[in-house]
Amino acid sequence: MRYRLTFITGAAVGYVLGARAGRERYEELRKGALRIAQNPAVRNTAETAAVNGRALLSRTVARAGDKLPGGLADRVRSLRERGQGSEDDWGTSNT
Repeated sequence: MRYRLTFITGAAVGYVLGARAGRERYEELRKGALRIAQNPAVRNTAETAAVNGRALLSRTVARAGDKLPGGLADRVRSLRERGQGSEDDWGTSNT
């Protein structure tokens, strides 16, 4: 019960503070987030992380071989087939 009361109090305080900040503050935060997301350095870092993650997954699956459960192996195979030859949403890294 104590945790519920704490959560409800936190939600109420957050709502009141958010309502006081208003639309202007929301727009400022949104513009800042978009500016960060559109930064070439951030985009390149995210793209590199995605490529490294895919490579790590491929190596892990290759090492695991037949040890993966059937459903998981089928899912990984379908994701690989779907991703072949298509461009991702991040664009190119030559910015």
